[in-house]
Amino acid sequence: MTTVRELAEIWAELLGMDPGAIDEDASFLRLGGDSVLAVRMSALVRRRLSVELALSDVTVEITLSGLADLVARRGRDGAAARALPVEIEHRADPDAPFPLMPLQQGYFVGQHDGWELSYDSAHFYADMALTGVDAEEAEETLADALYRLALHQPTLRARITPDGMQYVLPPDAPGAIPRPRVLDLRAADDTDVRAALEAVRAEMATTGPNPLTGPGLDVRLSLLPGGRGRLHTAMSLISMDGWSATVLNRELLTLAADWNAVLAPLEVDFGDYVTSVGRLRRTELWAADRDWWWERLDDAPSPPALPLRTDPRDVAPTLMDTREARLDAARWTALREQCAAHEVTPSAAMLTAFAVVLARWAGHRRMLLNTLQLNRLPLHPDIHRTIGAFASTMLVPVALGTGRTFAELAAAQQRTFGEHAAHNLISGVEVSRELARRRGTTRPVAPVVFQSTLGMDAAIGERQARSAGPLGTLDFDDFYHQLRTPQVALEARFWEMGEEMAVAFSLVAELFEPREVGAAFGGLVALIETLADGAGWERVIDLPTASEPDGAGGGSVLSGGGPARGDAVRGDAVRGDAVRGGGDETAGPPRDELEQRIALLWEEILDVPVLDRATPFFTLGGDSLLAVRALARLAKDVGVAVRVRRFLDAPTVAGLAAAVREQGFGG
Repeated sequence: MTTVRELAEIWAELLGMDPGAIDEDASFLRLGGDSVLAVRMSALVRRRLSVELALSDVTVEITLSGLADLVARRGRDGAAARALPVEIEHRADPDAPFPLMPLQQGYFVGQHDGWELSYDSAHFYADMALTGVDAEEAEETLADALYRLALHQPTLRARITPDGMQYVLPPDAPGAIPRPRVLDLRAADDTDVRAALEAVRAEMATTGPNPLTGPGLDVRLSLLPGGRGRLHTAMSLISMDGWSATVLNRELLTLAADWNAVLAPLEVDFGDYVTSVGRLRRTELWAADRDWWWERLDDAPSPPALPLRTDPRDVAPTLMDTREARLDAARWTALREQCAAHEVTPSAAMLTAFAVVLARWAGHRRMLLNTLQLNRLPLHPDIHRTIGAFASTMLVPVALGTGRTFAELAAAQQRTFGEHAAHNLISGVEVSRELARRRGTTRPVAPVVFQSTLGMDAAIGERQARSAGPLGTLDFDDFYHQLRTPQVALEARFWEMGEEMAVAFSLVAELFEPREVGAAFGGLVALIETLADGAGWERVIDLPTASEPDGAGGGSVLSGGGPARGDAVRGDAVRGDAVRGGGDETAGPPRDELEQRIALLWEEILDVPVLDRATPFFTLGGDSLLAVRALARLAKDVGVAVRVRRFLDAPTVAGLAAAVREQGFGG
């Protein structure tokens, strides 16, 4: 079989086409492919042709003939051209702890009260209507399906340690496997049903599962009159990403629909992936990606200077507000066809549309956005079927040119996105930490987020079945969701719901004027409608004249304006002079036994000498995860727990020692 024929069969499998119908000169994008499917394509090429493709090579614009030429070159070059110089390996001890991925670290830190816009649980909650429920069989069916799924997917048995490591419990450990709870409301009247469902929704949306204390998944079933029901799920963002949520729902309902169903075994697990990816940090490829990002940070723009009602540091949100709209099946099909005709992915088009709306809202055209990426490196074909927190963030600069059509803006943004995605061995969390150090702040540097999982259903391989056996039939039109993601002021989300496309704003409502949020969201939906119609692509986009925010962020803390609470690395803290928090913070060596103990602890955690009692933790190379880890270790060593907020007021050896003494230590 020729290389072209083998590649055509891979494309046909991914795109749902006849291999013979694929034109060698047609691009992967024009045939319906996207960046998510391109990652799966790389994994299949690696397995079936024993050729590894560079991350920067596999673009959505590539043609079948171009891919065949690339595979031939890579095959001749051999190992010297390997894009990912690691092989996935099974851990020697599958029960041993392994590190958190960077975004997991961000969510873990976000569950500690101290950083802006934090929550006690970072999680996603959803509930969906069911019809035709067999109430006598449903509870046992759901419990059995969840049990079998937790045996198949080890992440459902994962726990997080207080110092930020993760491990998997054996199936027979007490509490290892999540158990569903059932609420029987079949005999209740409409008023009681509404009240009970609102109570469940409020509890699960505001008190999510916490893998530090139990399973990272909470599943419940409400049985309602007339054979109806609701399936409630809450998933910890530390344990599972959006792709995993889709895999979980599909596999759980597959097992519920058929007592005899057997899922294809997984050859690797999330822990194997994490430890293998960790070895990338010792490679030249990882260092090259780091250098690429670091060289560009000094010129990175600020986030959009959206007008705020209050400073984010003064807000203690419990829920994120949600605005949602749907594009029906016909219009979603039309939008995909328009994107293919203009050779941009639907995700690139939606990112551009969101950027246009933000520019009009903020009054400037150049900005920094945070994007959430599925980011499953193609180390093994089973990766796409594995539940875990694989996702990563990526910072993306936006510079919208004036006098351009939407098609031109989207093409330019897709090129920018592709260039940055080709260096994805460095996560957005790591880039954000370095950017925060350079800008001298502990505040979020990119609190406006874009997330698209468009194309994920096709990448996973099958669409969600509607029938779930005794659990009944899923009603995609009656779906509720709630997101709590830390250090995010506003997040635009795009995903597929059945045959439709959904778009939502999730935001901290206390920060924004409701009228402005409504106008921005309405403007986004209207723009998307013109793209589906086709009329919006060649229209010149009206944008603000200003490229940058007016003044120091235009008065918006989102753009860097305003003082940061406990600016750990700015101003007088950088010079080693006194900072807030009380006590004498004069520079010099540690003065007493407590300060010496803290300095030694920091040296162990940071792997650098700590010689000055007034040098900030973050200046020494510390980050938010290491700060939480240091406070946890200190609490264990001296018996005093210092809150993150207090630590940030004076993040020095002297300041931390003073905070410990404030709680009676040594008194």
